[in-house]
Amino acid sequence: MPPLQGQKVTLMVAMALALIWVDHHYPWLKPVRQQAAWVLEPAQSTAMVPSVLVEWFGESAATRQELLHENKQLSARNLILETRVQRLAALEAENVELRQLLNASEKLGGRVLVSSVLAVDPDPYSQQIFINKGSEDGVFVGQPVLDAYGLLGQVIDVLPNRSRVLMIADSNHAIPVQVNRNGVRAIAAGTGALDSLELLYVPSTADIKEGDLLISSGLGRRYPRGYPVATVNSIENIAGKPFARVSAEPSAHLDRSRHLLLLFNDEGTHITPPDLWQEQQK
Repeated sequence: MPPLQGQKVTLMVAMALALIWVDHHYPWLKPVRQQAAWVLEPAQSTAMVPSVLVEWFGESAATRQELLHENKQLSARNLILETRVQRLAALEAENVELRQLLNASEKLGGRVLVSSVLAVDPDPYSQQIFINKGSEDGVFVGQPVLDAYGLLGQVIDVLPNRSRVLMIADSNHAIPVQVNRNGVRAIAAGTGALDSLELLYVPSTADIKEGDLLISSGLGRRYPRGYPVATVNSIENIAGKPFARVSAEPSAHLDRSRHLLLLFNDEGTHITPPDLWQEQQK
């Protein structure tokens, strides 16, 4: 550094120290300091902009990450709670079904076995289901199967731990029935639709009305007598035809029931029907 320049630096440092000492001990330079601060404020504010922006962006990024994390946690909790609510609704519905099944089983005359539906036959032309009871539980081919509302079908195949049930709506199934009101007999055949049965060869003059309850007649000894099968919902008399077209809706909930009853007969071929079904016609 040249001697002259070094002297200038020394002089400026001395002046600065002198001004600091004077400003510290006397108020003479206060107006000057305030005026300088006012003049330099824009420059100071401009100089602070980068650091302010960096800090703001840093806080925004941190806040955004926290919000995203919190949102994910809340979404997960909400999903868990919704799943629990759905499960509670399913359990409540299952509870209702079990109570109804228990009420029905208490009024049956013979021994019963409670089973659950495992699967539904995927064949669209077949109305069959699989249940979780088999030969190890005493299940046998031809055994009647009910739900809490009426006859559902019969066992057609038995394995050690599961069985196949042919439902009354299957197009290959038919069951002898009678009108609970007056005893008129007919054959209820499956149509392949879960909500409809067809009465075969019903004379146009037969005393059958819409709303009549059809119960199993016990003929053929495949099904016990006196269990609800269906309710007549449509009667069509065709001019010139000797037989009427009669449709009925199954009493059993073929498309919904999950828990079923298997009927046993410990006293031979006859299974005493429950009196409770007669009350449905009233």
